[in-house]
Amino acid sequence: MDSNPRVMVVYGTRPEAIKVAPVIAALRDAANLDVITVVTGQHREMLDQVNELFGIVPDHDLDIFEHGATLSQTVARVLERLDPILAAEQPAAVVVQGDTSTSTAAALAAFHRHVPVVHLEAGLRSGNIHSPFPEEANRKLTTQLAALHLAPTPVSKANLLTETVAAQDVVVTGNTVIDALLLAVGRDTPFTDPALEALAASGRRILLVTTHRRENWGGAMEGVGRALARLARTFPDLEILLPAHRNPIVREAVLPHLDGLPNVTVTEPLAYGEFTRVMSLATVVLTDSGGVQEEAPSLGKPVLVMRENTERPEAVDAGTVRLIGTDEERIVASVTELLTDPDAYAAMARATNPYGDGHAAARTVGAIACLLGLGERPQEFGAVSR
Repeated sequence: MDSNPRVMVVYGTRPEAIKVAPVIAALRDAANLDVITVVTGQHREMLDQVNELFGIVPDHDLDIFEHGATLSQTVARVLERLDPILAAEQPAAVVVQGDTSTSTAAALAAFHRHVPVVHLEAGLRSGNIHSPFPEEANRKLTTQLAALHLAPTPVSKANLLTETVAAQDVVVTGNTVIDALLLAVGRDTPFTDPALEALAASGRRILLVTTHRRENWGGAMEGVGRALARLARTFPDLEILLPAHRNPIVREAVLPHLDGLPNVTVTEPLAYGEFTRVMSLATVVLTDSGGVQEEAPSLGKPVLVMRENTERPEAVDAGTVRLIGTDEERIVASVTELLTDPDAYAAMARATNPYGDGHAAARTVGAIACLLGLGERPQEFGAVSR
C-alpha cells in the first residue's frame, strides 16, 4: 500500500464537482498525498458531465439519487452508504465542499469515524437560517464538524472568527470555482445545440437566465416567468437564453409564460464547459444561483440576483452584482436599466475578481498538507497586494 496519507474528496452535485475538480487535480499532482474520490450522485447526469469534462473517474459512487427523495432521505442515504467506505479506506482527512446535503452528511459520517473534516468554501453566511434553504443551515452545521476551514475570501474568514472558530484553523484560499472557470473558458467548448452556435454567431445581446432556488418555488418563480415574457416583448432584439433546471416544479412555473416567444431560447441544462462559454457571450446575467454570482463577475458580466440576501457579498460590494429579489416589476426595471443606460451598464461591467486568482487549489492542498503535518501553512489569498 502507498505510504502517502490519503485524502478522500466527497461530492455529489454539479456545483460541488466544479469546485472540487481543481482540488482533485492538485491532490493527484501532490508528491506527499494521495486522493480518493467519492461521488454520492445527489445530482446524476449533471454531475457526470463535469467529471467527464475534467477527466475524473470516481473511485466510489454511492448512487443515492432517487426522484422525489426528501432532504432527510438524501442525508440518510449518504450516511448509510459512505460509512462502510470510510471504514475500508481509512482516509487521513475527508474534504467536503460548500453547503449541500451531501457535504453536511459526508462531514457527519467522517466525524463519526474520527476523521478530520476539511471544509472547502467555508464561512459563507446569509444571516438567515431559512434563506437559502437548506444551504445556510448546512454550511453552519458543517462548520461545527470541520477541523480545517478553507475560506474563499477574507469576508468568509471574518464570519468564522465571529463564530469563535480558531484563527489557526482557517485559511483563506480564494475560491476554486475561479480555477475551474479559467480552465473551462480557455477551452472554448463547442456547443452541442446548433441553435446556440447560431446565437453565438449572431452578435445579438443575450440575457442569460438561471433559476432553481427552492425558496423561490411557487408564486415568486411564476413572477420570474412573467417578467421574462415582458422583457422578451419589450426588447425584440434581445435573446433570452434559459437553460431550464430539470426540476418539474421550476419548469411548470416558468416555461408556460415563454411559449411562442421567438426571442426566447430554452435549453436543457448545459454542460459546464458550454455554460462557461454562454456566460462569456452574455450581456447581462439574471440568476438565483450562488456559483454564478462568483463566476460571471470574473468575466466582467453584470449580475442581477433574484434573491433577497446573499452569502456572497464581495461582488455586491464591488458593484458587479446587485440583489433585486423576485418581484416581477423590479426584475423588469433592473434588466431594462442595464439594457438602456450605458452608464449603469458600465458601472456594473467592471471586470472585478474578488473571489480568486486561479491558485486556490494549490493553497487548498498546501493547507491540507499542513493539517496532516506535511508542510507549512500556505500564504493566504489576499494577504499581499497583487
